[in-house]
Amino acid sequence: MSSDTENTDTTNESDSGGGHCSTPDSDGEVAEEIAIISFGRKMDTAEEIKAEIGDRYEAIDIIEYHGDVFEEHWGEYDCFVGLMASGIAMRKTAHLLDDKWDDPAICVVDEELTWAIPITGGHHGANQVAQDLATMGAVPAMTTASEAAGKQGVESRAKAMDTHVVNGDSTVKTNLAVLDDNLGPVERLEGPKAVLVGDDVTVLKRNKDEGVVLGTGSVSGADKEAFLAAWEEALERTDYDLDDVEFVGTATRKEDEEGLLEAAQELDLGVVAFDKETLLDHEGPTPSKSKELIGWPGVSEASAIAGGAEQELILEKISYENEVTVAIGR
Repeated sequence: MSSDTENTDTTNESDSGGGHCSTPDSDGEVAEEIAIISFGRKMDTAEEIKAEIGDRYEAIDIIEYHGDVFEEHWGEYDCFVGLMASGIAMRKTAHLLDDKWDDPAICVVDEELTWAIPITGGHHGANQVAQDLATMGAVPAMTTASEAAGKQGVESRAKAMDTHVVNGDSTVKTNLAVLDDNLGPVERLEGPKAVLVGDDVTVLKRNKDEGVVLGTGSVSGADKEAFLAAWEEALERTDYDLDDVEFVGTATRKEDEEGLLEAAQELDLGVVAFDKETLLDHEGPTPSKSKELIGWPGVSEASAIAGGAEQELILEKISYENEVTVAIGR
């Protein structure tokens, strides 16, 4: 039969090491531990998924489907990837759902990797997994309001900046502001300080104590290879490598550059776009013609400074093939 059938007789874990018992993310953090739930006849596809995107997560386990598999492993993973019809995943998890901040995310994908459909927890891992499956050819069918409108929700911004949301309940209101174009840029507060916020302020906390930001500018149409080569060359001039990079910073006027986005995706890096006012406030030391011509400061240095935790420039702008500029901040 070509359709998914439910078999409740057996259960088997493949490459799971007995599963994980850590508490799943419940505060808007990205998914880190994934379980692919697959029918036995689809195990090859499950292994293919694990091989392709496994290095983007702390762990990916493959578990063979049986009737109680979701209930049995509920609470062990941040996200379930159901390699099955969406109806099966919905029926088998509906009674388990309790709270959007505590429940694991669920994303389903078909055997041919045509569609990746977040069912629950879109902003808490399912959209993230769907986007990763898109690198294998699946179309991410995301229905969360901000993504459906082509805008970056607060949780997506958190992932891009290698941070996590501290107060998850706030994102209901801040994502509405995203839809209305009223949220504005992420504000930075340097401590030690105490802060008092309302329920319409989302607090993001960095995942790393130390890290660097790749500030990047380019000519229009620069390709992926140019960005990758430029970033590699820049990092080689420092004591840092790709593992130390928190995200790529650029300007809002460059945020749709295909080469930049493709390069960042290949390296599993988020891209944070800073507006003109923010970059002007963090202008770097190297003169830039764009300041005279269009009023924007040099993108690479300003975005590297603006994105760094210490707002310190550790590598001034270098140019690669007159196509891509890079600076590094921390």
